[in-house]
Amino acid sequence: MRLLAFARPYRLLFVLGLVATLISSGLNLVFPALFGRLIDASFLRVGSQDTGPLDRTVLGLLGIFALSACFGAAQAYLLARVGAGVVADLRRALFGHLLTLSPRFFGDHKTGDLTSRLTSDVGTVQTVTSTALAQLAAQSVSLIGAVVLLILTSARLSLLTLAIIPLVIGTAIVIGRRIRRVSREVQDAVAGANASAEEAISGVRVVQSFTAEAQERGRYGQGVTRSFLAALRRAQLQALMSGTMSFLAFGSLALVLWYGGRQVMSGALTPGALVTFLFYAAQVAGTVAALTGVFNQFQEALGASGRIFELLDERSDLPQPATPAPLGRAEGRVAFRAVDFRYGGQPVLRGVNLDVPAGQVVALVGPSGAGKSTLVNLIPRFWDVTAGTLSIDGRDVRDYALADLRAQTGLVPQETLLFSGTVAENILYGRPDASAAEVEAAAQAANAHGFITALPEGYGTVVGERGVKLSGGQRQRVAIARAILKDPRILILDEATSALDNESEVLVQAALDRLMVGRTTFVIAHRLSTIRNAHRILVMDGGQIVADGTHEALLAAGGLYRDLYELQFRETESAPTPA
Repeated sequence: MRLLAFARPYRLLFVLGLVATLISSGLNLVFPALFGRLIDASFLRVGSQDTGPLDRTVLGLLGIFALSACFGAAQAYLLARVGAGVVADLRRALFGHLLTLSPRFFGDHKTGDLTSRLTSDVGTVQTVTSTALAQLAAQSVSLIGAVVLLILTSARLSLLTLAIIPLVIGTAIVIGRRIRRVSREVQDAVAGANASAEEAISGVRVVQSFTAEAQERGRYGQGVTRSFLAALRRAQLQALMSGTMSFLAFGSLALVLWYGGRQVMSGALTPGALVTFLFYAAQVAGTVAALTGVFNQFQEALGASGRIFELLDERSDLPQPATPAPLGRAEGRVAFRAVDFRYGGQPVLRGVNLDVPAGQVVALVGPSGAGKSTLVNLIPRFWDVTAGTLSIDGRDVRDYALADLRAQTGLVPQETLLFSGTVAENILYGRPDASAAEVEAAAQAANAHGFITALPEGYGTVVGERGVKLSGGQRQRVAIARAILKDPRILILDEATSALDNESEVLVQAALDRLMVGRTTFVIAHRLSTIRNAHRILVMDGGQIVADGTHEALLAAGGLYRDLYELQFRETESAPTPA
């Protein structure tokens, strides 16, 4: 029923398609009556030279066939157009809704499962909303019309024919429920296999480096086998339903032929009337068989649509304020007050208190798992605090609209994600309405203009999926240019230079130094140069800030920072430069 809401914009097309269906199916109902007349006009007039009735009947049949074909084509196109429109809107709605969900949701769901719902499940619904919808309308009209004309032709024979309808309905309900359940299992199994494939393909270098191809083939193969076995069970149920319906429908035809033949022999029926009745009975049988197939398709679609609406019913755990506070150009003051954060029931941050004035550069250091990334990811509300408050410019971040808040924050992560468009398109991602001159200025500030102009198509060069055609340093500089163009007031650098070689690090660090000027900046530190340039350094351990000060003051105070410095940063300083 919820799918009908998506059909509302196409109700005019649907009504026109329904009218075409009524006319086409109605014309098809006239054919058996004319064919019966044709039989009587020829077989009962043996030896007659008057072929007028026969000629007129044949011309009438040709005219009906032509009109039926025209309206049938119109019906097929119009209802297919409705189905395609519904599915396109459903895909847009589903994808748009997914983009509103929080990172917590995506952490709990596999990417392959989500893409399977967006493609495979919606594709299953498309089959129903286009082809099956037209079939349902046409066959329903044919069934009702044929039953009425059967009764008008011969009431006794009609009773014999219609006796199978309760059996047909009962069979459809019993087996249909099982088909729906198994169809859901098929979709789940396909989604699981897609998730395995997605992980293996996106991490193909790791797979190949560990020579784990056989392992991944086996994992994907298990998913495919599960989907195959589920599909096999569904096919068995569909075959059982189809066979049962076919036997009931055509078995009744055999009984009609037997009883009708006796009626003709006794003179109660003419041969033409029996032929007409047989055609109508065949229409009923064929319509019932067709509706059985449509019913199977609807059961599959119900399983798929259940998975789709399950996603549409998901609600973000980051609620938007009913009346958002205005946030124009933020100053960039950030304050944490007694902030706790738990993930999956486990404490990640505990009692964090921090005041960062506008324009200050703050570095965060600490062992792995100390809570550094979690702390900075609370600022753009990728997660919400479990307790306490986080404010920007003196107001709780939950009072701002998410779009306004995130417009004031920029993120340059360690693993840069570029989209599979051109270099210019990736830079414009920060501000789509920027001019070409602004894009070039951002690239120059990011030390990226030189290598971009050296590319085959310059700014129009396609970077490949995830920017695979660029080096790590080049991807990072494009990401920095994107952040410069966005011009955020609060900047988050999550180990932005840790994975680069020395030459790339120098270029990227120079670009980052320009980017940080005048902005409140949080740097998850890895390189010593970033640590020393920060206004202050926060040392984190066990989800708490255990020290706060400058590089020199923290070294003099000893403790965890000195330990980290001696273990990591001194090695960085003393490491020999490659020849």
